[in-house]
Amino acid sequence: MSAASLRRAVRESVGGLPREFWWLWTSTLVNRLGAFVATFMALYLTLERGYSASFAGLVAALHGLGGVISSLVAGVMTDRLGRRPTMLAAQASTAFSVALLGFMQHPAAIAAVALLVGMASNASRPAVQAMMADIVRPEDRVRAFALNYWAINLGFAVSAAVAGFVAEYSYLAGFLGEAALTLVCAVLVFLKLPESRPERTGRAAAAEPETRLGTVLRDGRFMGVVGLSFLISLVFTQGSVGLPVAMGSAGFTPGDYGLVIAVNGFLIVALQIPVTRFIEHRDPQRLLVLSALLAGYGFGLTAFAGSIGAYALTVCVWTLAEIINSPTQMSLVVRLSPVHGRGRYQGMYTLSWAVASLVAPLMAGYVIDRLGAAWLWGGTAVLGTVAAAGYWALMRGLPAGDAQAVAKGTSTAAADRADLAAGTESRTAV
Repeated sequence: MSAASLRRAVRESVGGLPREFWWLWTSTLVNRLGAFVATFMALYLTLERGYSASFAGLVAALHGLGGVISSLVAGVMTDRLGRRPTMLAAQASTAFSVALLGFMQHPAAIAAVALLVGMASNASRPAVQAMMADIVRPEDRVRAFALNYWAINLGFAVSAAVAGFVAEYSYLAGFLGEAALTLVCAVLVFLKLPESRPERTGRAAAAEPETRLGTVLRDGRFMGVVGLSFLISLVFTQGSVGLPVAMGSAGFTPGDYGLVIAVNGFLIVALQIPVTRFIEHRDPQRLLVLSALLAGYGFGLTAFAGSIGAYALTVCVWTLAEIINSPTQMSLVVRLSPVHGRGRYQGMYTLSWAVASLVAPLMAGYVIDRLGAAWLWGGTAVLGTVAAAGYWALMRGLPAGDAQAVAKGTSTAAADRADLAAGTESRTAV
């Protein structure tokens, strides 16, 4: 590729997005640079504290339960109070609770604070996703979600590799480091991000009825997306709960796991943008089916891994699934979400990941303790197959025009027409 072609590709990938998006992107990057607790909690409990895989799974499940509790509440807050105050409250609470967790000694105290960490850390997700949909034009959303996911994994790749060695020295340093970086995110949000919530005025209010949680629950197609997201999340979550426990049981160190899981982040950093450019206008039904199969069977191959290189190879397979699934599914979620109900819809979508974070650790701990890791990886292959069939059925019923809108990141819904009618002038400035 020539230098001119490379410059053109970069401009097409990152150009044309608003300044607010890049501050949000920066906040995401900084936050993920400190992602320690979710990645190393299982190893901390089993290797550092000597607890069983089942207890580690219970604590991770409580962390997930916290996310379940906060998802819908945060979604309502995002619509009622605004995106910015919800993010500020969530990030400040996360910093405090993560630091506190590092000092807990008693098992009950560890479990209780892990619940608080799950509540606080998950509360910012509906606000971040709703703000991104607010500030980015519909035709740029697939690209914006891909870039944001790229930031998540750039931070994760660096933190996983570094934090693995930090954990061998001091787990407390990892907890405090995550708390400090989360506070930096809160400062960025406070100083640089304006409120983006569209106001319900004029034609926008007339075109779109008020959205309540019951409205979301009655939206059959959207709840189908939520259910499929739950299944695929059960699979992907094993990268942070099942995989470290299985590797630890097989005699590998936290540093070994850090290097293996860093492959996930580094591959996404290298491939997310070019792959997104390749798939951006392709059939979303096929993309979602393919991503589910790659996820399920990528984790399924872990049953045959016996070395760091083999584990890394399986990570390569399911990482490709992530790269395809994330922007495609997020585009579908935004397409199905009304403008003034984005917080609630995003909260319900976030709930699918939160419930998976609750169920997946319990499933992993029970299966590994009772049956062995091979059965866990076989189960992920089954879940991936079921999710693939579900995506095929769901997207098959989507009208052709709407399917094209998903592929392009645009929307044909009345909600987006109302958004265009309201315009940027309806957004509340800081």
